[in-house]
Amino acid sequence: MTIQRLNPAARWSDATIFNGIAHFVEVPNNTGCTMVEQIAQILVQAELTLAAIGSDKTRLLSATIYLTDKENIAALNAAWEAWLPEGCAPSRACIKVELLDPAMLVEIAFVAALLP
Repeated sequence: MTIQRLNPAARWSDATIFNGIAHFVEVPNNTGCTMVEQIAQILVQAELTLAAIGSDKTRLLSATIYLTDKENIAALNAAWEAWLPEGCAPSRACIKVELLDPAMLVEIAFVAALLP
């Protein structure tokens, strides 16, 4: 089986696909804003990546969410629940961490199945 990479660079690819499963990570593109704004940016980017690889939100298998402040969980959950179609929530882990960029409040690693 061939491994496909979307926009590979020296340190990462926008997505890596193998055997019908895609892995990708999204971070906010503007870290000088609130948690609500950062999560909104990530979810928009995730939809663009999903479309680029031939998938969509209903095909998400799992998400690992990295938060820098547990006080932001309510904002995250509200945006997450509004974004996902009903009955399509993937398995999810949410971890409190210190990210390398102190202005970055959230980062999400996704795993998705491609559309048939």
